[in-house]
Amino acid sequence: MRPMDITWNAADITLDSASPEPLYFQVARQLRAAIEDGRLPSGARLDNEIDLAAHLRLSRPTIRQAIQTLVHQGLLVRKRGVGTQVVRTKVARPLRLSSLFDDLAALDGKPESIVLLNRVEPAPADAIELLEAPTLTHLRRLKRVRLTGGEPLAVMNNYLPDGVIAPSDDELRTKGLYQLLRSAGVRMHAAQQTIGARLATGEDADLLHEEPGAPLLTMQRTTYDETGRVVEYGWHAYRATRYSFNLSLTAGAP
Repeated sequence: MRPMDITWNAADITLDSASPEPLYFQVARQLRAAIEDGRLPSGARLDNEIDLAAHLRLSRPTIRQAIQTLVHQGLLVRKRGVGTQVVRTKVARPLRLSSLFDDLAALDGKPESIVLLNRVEPAPADAIELLEAPTLTHLRRLKRVRLTGGEPLAVMNNYLPDGVIAPSDDELRTKGLYQLLRSAGVRMHAAQQTIGARLATGEDADLLHEEPGAPLLTMQRTTYDETGRVVEYGWHAYRATRYSFNLSLTAGAP
């Protein structure tokens, strides 16, 4: 993608220091709007962080956080020697987000859950970064084993910003996480997902009734609501003998 001679006018960004919305998020939201309505087309290059910070009278870390939010959402890309560029001009059609519980229920799999962790705890530095929430102090940590037909299928780990939902153990045993989020009024819009593989640890083997070293499929997912806020980060491990991911691919334009 060749950089375009289009410069974003930082004067178009309006900031409200009295708003409860963080300043970095105000910048990210308005940059995103410019990308979505075409004022910043695909290939356009942003000013560097120092210049943007000077124009907006903000700190460089604030600008960096705003840009990184859009990088995570797939709207911007950083390139060495080039700078920060727009990589998408339109919002993709909302992903049809579903949880493993939803998928199993749709297949009449009678999903069940064993709740291993359901607590609020201080947010470690890596979780703050994963949830893209620099002011976060506490989070909800969930860990469950998902079963179908009484047989374990996956170990599910999740971080959620504290206050998004406060499910009881009974709710987590009988309902899926996304079902609980939807019931709480959270409108999930899109997600970034990575699929991989690893070998089962001793703990995995005990929880999933596998042998240590057995192959497991893995998935990491960051889920965003319609405002661009991260509402959950999940990292899960699935029994490769019982589970697979199906992806539909289409050919691009020649």
